[in-house]
Amino acid sequence: MTTPATVLAVIPARGGSKGVPAKNLAEVGGVPLVARAVLVCRGARLVTDVVVSTDDADIAAAARAAGAEAVHRPASIAGDTASSESAVLHAMDAFEATHGRRADVVLLVQCTSPFLTSEDVDGVTAEVLQGPADTALTTAPSHGFLWRARSGEQGDTGDALGVNHDKAFRPRRQDREPEYLETGAAYAMDAEGFRRHGHRFFGRTAVVVTDPARVLEIDDPHDLARARALAPLLDPVTTPVLADVDAVVLDFDGTQTDDRVLVDSEGHEFVSVHRGDGLGIAALRRSGVPLLILSSEQNPVVAARARKLRIPVLHGIDRKDRALKQWCDENGVDPQRVLYAGNDVNDLPCFHLVGWPVAVANAHDAVKAAARAVTATPGGSGAIREIAGWLLGPELTVPTLTPTPNA
Repeated sequence: MTTPATVLAVIPARGGSKGVPAKNLAEVGGVPLVARAVLVCRGARLVTDVVVSTDDADIAAAARAAGAEAVHRPASIAGDTASSESAVLHAMDAFEATHGRRADVVLLVQCTSPFLTSEDVDGVTAEVLQGPADTALTTAPSHGFLWRARSGEQGDTGDALGVNHDKAFRPRRQDREPEYLETGAAYAMDAEGFRRHGHRFFGRTAVVVTDPARVLEIDDPHDLARARALAPLLDPVTTPVLADVDAVVLDFDGTQTDDRVLVDSEGHEFVSVHRGDGLGIAALRRSGVPLLILSSEQNPVVAARARKLRIPVLHGIDRKDRALKQWCDENGVDPQRVLYAGNDVNDLPCFHLVGWPVAVANAHDAVKAAARAVTATPGGSGAIREIAGWLLGPELTVPTLTPTPNA
């Protein structure tokens, strides 16, 4: 019986970054970059093991939460001048010492390419695992004409040189030999060959062509902003199901209301809620999911609504993230298994704490950028009913479900 090949994906993720502070923990589509890389590798059919090499405890925790092993990278190979290859070799040794087996194929996967796909990872893996390539890399087709500036004598701008073409001849795109841009996202190497050469390229190298629309490397804050803007377009639409979460925590104003307040002549405040949200919350309660309303507003209407819905409430809270963490600890709930729905910037600390940050459709742009999922329905118009539909199915089919009068 043939022993299955071991394909080890190594994700280098240092804590220090000059261009973007804490870059590898920066969120795109509501998920830290290091976690995105882990999830892509875990989703690859041919990858058997995923290791994150890091010198940072927070990155290690995020890697483990996403399902990877974390290997502590010593300071000698964690500086600005340390190569990615040194981190991969160290991780290979640590993996062998821990598991008692050697990798057949090793991958170098970069966190800074947020739109890498599992299919891309399988593509480079297959080229090496199935041969005849010794190394492989992700590329994007390029049809650009490259130029190099050449400086002339003083006062002369020089004569620009065509790098991949003769500037006197302008061939049609379809008449040119195809060229490929290295994306910097994923590399695959025969493990023993990599140990011998100590470099990601040796022997026969295969290029794996990927979607050029997904090529983006995050090196500075502008790259990060672009990635966050592109995430709703390039990420697959994913919404959680009941198996993904152990608790649901809901903001109130702007999430269960339309964020408007009516005030009478005596200063009494009134808000508008949606009956569909009451139905969704009742369904979630009956399904056994722990629920909590968490609000910074010290307003009797919040407590009154919670009593009506028969779920606990914490309101008048200055630090919602601290209150949420304490509630999770007291109820034995892993924050990474919590869905938190919010709409404004005071919800962002809670977004960074939970595994499923969800923004309502009319949330602040910064909140939607940090969310892992965004409802199609605005707050106060049935957004919570929509979330309940994600978890329980569009018909909210749960045992003994009957609408609560005046929900």
